[in-house]
Amino acid sequence: MIALIQRVRRAKVEVEDKIVGQIDGGLLVLLGVEKGDDDAKLKKLADKVMKYRIFADADDKMNLNVRQAGGSLLVVSQFTLAADTDKGLRPSFSSAAHPAEAELMYEKFVGYCRDSDMLVATGEFGADMQVSLVNDGPVTFNLQV
Repeated sequence: MIALIQRVRRAKVEVEDKIVGQIDGGLLVLLGVEKGDDDAKLKKLADKVMKYRIFADADDKMNLNVRQAGGSLLVVSQFTLAADTDKGLRPSFSSAAHPAEAELMYEKFVGYCRDSDMLVATGEFGADMQVSLVNDGPVTFNLQV
């Protein structure tokens, strides 16, 4: 399971010119689900996303997590994160989870974060989405478990 997280000032997801999810500061989480991912990996990654200290404290050090900084999450499914790009000039998606499995894991990830009292907005699984963001920093990290 892979999460590409970006610290944002604001972010939104549109589907067919309608906003389906947006936040005013926090983390944009692009989530990729791979074959073999399970609930243990999901919880470990979700906890890491929510506890990762990439927001500035009073001394301007990256020392606060998204909750401590008063932010929220915008979680967007992104199967291309599971691409194998080692060979050739065309990505292979053989390591990506089947869409039905990936959707279930995506929904569980969102639910786990919400159950942890995080404010979570989402994209629309499997849709053609347009994602807009203002990356703060820019600060971007690739987290994997």
